[in-house]
Amino acid sequence: MATEQLELRHVNVTRYVMPLREGGSLPAIAEADDGFLYVLKFRGAGQGVKALIADLIGGEIARTVGFKIPEIVFANLDSAFGRTEPDEEIQELLRKSEGLNLGVHYLAGAISFDAGVTAINSLLASQIVWLDSLLTNVDRTVRNTNMLVWKKELWLIDHGAALYFHHSGGDWQEQAKRPFVQIKDHVLLPFAAELDSVDIAFKTILSEEKLKSIVALIPEEWLAENTFNAIPDEMRNIYLQFLITRIQSSAIFVKEAQHARESLI
Repeated sequence: MATEQLELRHVNVTRYVMPLREGGSLPAIAEADDGFLYVLKFRGAGQGVKALIADLIGGEIARTVGFKIPEIVFANLDSAFGRTEPDEEIQELLRKSEGLNLGVHYLAGAISFDAGVTAINSLLASQIVWLDSLLTNVDRTVRNTNMLVWKKELWLIDHGAALYFHHSGGDWQEQAKRPFVQIKDHVLLPFAAELDSVDIAFKTILSEEKLKSIVALIPEEWLAENTFNAIPDEMRNIYLQFLITRIQSSAIFVKEAQHARESLI
């Protein structure tokens, strides 16, 4: 069976609007040649292209299982862009980020999700906890939920801190089977009472063909920068096999999340 072909749009960045000074990555709001605003994630930022790969894979897996995710695009940054930027730190970031970056459609007027303000049902909470356990996403905490409420709906954003195995290299097969102990800090864990049923449903959706189509989106030039001394095709396969193995071993991270939840309630 042929792999389903997914495609992301390509845009050219035309205007740097303003920085979003969150953490060390210095994302920014930028305008592209299609007239839309994007949150721009820079390849020249601290975690480099690995954060962009994690954001791309995490966002598109989340979209595949039914979450609302802002459109993700490839955003090209011309070498002439940013030369007039007066902030030296930003100018240096733009210089290091020439070429292909990641853009996420800017949801104007969205507000950060607050579990104390916005009610969330058990099923949705369980779905998000399962997703983040799969992706080993350490960045969905009370301090930084990476969820937005826009037009009265919940949207997931920023999966750049996921898939942290690719920062360390080493035995990725073993890492794929590890429990995700950081789930204890997940903002939605207390509400996630339906992990078993979500596990069955999401494993059915995330077939090998679906995962192949997502991993196929990663630009070859991003794959060349890795800690496994792998050529791009080998690195693409590592991402695919990591995800396949992790889904096949999902009982490990589901049990870890359930045990962590029991200690909270």
